[in-house]
Amino acid sequence: MAERGGRRCCLGWDFSTQQVKVVAVDAELNVFYEDSVHFDRDLLEFGTQGGVHVHEDGLTVTSPVLMWVQALDTILERMKALGFDFSQVLALSGAGQQHGSVYWKTGASQVLTNLSPDLLLHKQLQACFSIKDSPVWMDSSTTAQCRQLEAAVGGAQALSSLTGSRAYERFTGNQIAKIYQQNPEAYSHTERISLVSSFAASLFLGSYSPIDYSDGSGMNLLQIQDKVWSQACLSACAPHLEEKLGSPVPSCSVVGAISSYYVQRYGFPPGCKVVAFTGDNPASLAGMRLEEGDIAVSLGTSDTLFLWLQEPIPALEGHIFCNPVDPQHYMALLCFKNGSLMREKIRDESASCSWSDFSKALRSTEMGNGGNLGFYFDIMEITPEIIGRHRFSAENLKVSAFPGDVEVRALIEGQFMAKRIHAEGLGYRVMPKTKILATGGASHNKDILQVLADVFGAPVYVIDTANSACVGSAYRAFHGLAAGTDLPFSEVVKLAPNPQLAATPSSGASQVYEALLPQYAKLEQRILAQTRGPPE
Repeated sequence: MAERGGRRCCLGWDFSTQQVKVVAVDAELNVFYEDSVHFDRDLLEFGTQGGVHVHEDGLTVTSPVLMWVQALDTILERMKALGFDFSQVLALSGAGQQHGSVYWKTGASQVLTNLSPDLLLHKQLQACFSIKDSPVWMDSSTTAQCRQLEAAVGGAQALSSLTGSRAYERFTGNQIAKIYQQNPEAYSHTERISLVSSFAASLFLGSYSPIDYSDGSGMNLLQIQDKVWSQACLSACAPHLEEKLGSPVPSCSVVGAISSYYVQRYGFPPGCKVVAFTGDNPASLAGMRLEEGDIAVSLGTSDTLFLWLQEPIPALEGHIFCNPVDPQHYMALLCFKNGSLMREKIRDESASCSWSDFSKALRSTEMGNGGNLGFYFDIMEITPEIIGRHRFSAENLKVSAFPGDVEVRALIEGQFMAKRIHAEGLGYRVMPKTKILATGGASHNKDILQVLADVFGAPVYVIDTANSACVGSAYRAFHGLAAGTDLPFSEVVKLAPNPQLAATPSSGASQVYEALLPQYAKLEQRILAQTRGPPE
């Protein structure tokens, strides 16, 4: 490892659901070191499955907070044993799984400030948490608190307009409300509440790190326009909440220098800066280097859309967060549950279980599919709330089946038209400079990407995102170092590897889909109306 000496770098951390991961990125933006600790495999004593404990009610899902601390100890000790040269680290930043919360017990800040370099962190922080098991994003036990919060501010749309999302069970404000209601004593002995991201940053700072605007947008508590806590939301959740949360800060803020603990134990330089940590989704946006007008599409078990927005329109679906790399702008997330499993089912039913036959079907059918449109939701979709398969002929009549190749194209066109319609519903607009970044399983299929390019009328690039939250965190650390110089993030990361062009829109695509999109949106509304019954 000696050759690594002398390589000035930034570290990017990711405290995710199943592991803690780190990458070191040098000044040319090359990743030259990575490591991870997998909770289930490497920290058996905590007995987690998938990094969490699912409680008996099937709704409550938590992770032991000391497991996260011990994972950090484990990685740092391993890096030290391998001879990693910490003296070259200029700055670090990180990401945390979104929405999860950590409850620091009264007196914990004293312990954080006075860490002994002779002992591991987890040995010193054992008595520092008023709640030992942190609620995480998989928790769905707070439906009652969600309804209370929406009622307190005048309904779901009012809450969304204020905070960027309607009330969601996993969002932190609702989790805090549940802890206050069910465990008021633990709540009263809590001096600080952190998100997983700001908790991890606090470990490096040796003092409480503020919550950043971007991850703070996933709490149902932050007014995303004014970047201040909403008083109405705070008081609906729990008393004295504002002082327990501290003031939020811009995501690119340097929150301080690293704690002397790391200088003495590992040899970090005393001037090493800690840049505010953020959520894993915002950090991935940074890692993918999205710019204004861009969109990232993750095509996995569920499909997720990341959008860069200037003027957001908060809705009852999707989430709008403050943008992690440009405090003037926003980002949005939209999740579609019927992703790759639905594509595999139609492949098996209509393309004889073969991706190459599936691709052939896409190539042999025309753009717009002769006006045949389909909706394929074998599990209850969340964007929009529809279940079942619904097929319509060119005359807008319901039909029970399509020929195999028509079925394949109807599925893929339908999936991408729905994505564009719902993205535009949140204020997204395709711009002349728009790039679409595709990741995940289906991004290896050029014919699927061609339909994506055609429906959106923009070029599609593929990008490797195995470590996007980690690498994005290292990029954000470099951006934090440049803060004060007003250097835009895109300038800081211009040396990073470029995504590869995979598909450009076919000629005539825009005419075809400009005509079809309004029709598809109308049909979606028609199905919704039929499944919901008359409007309330």
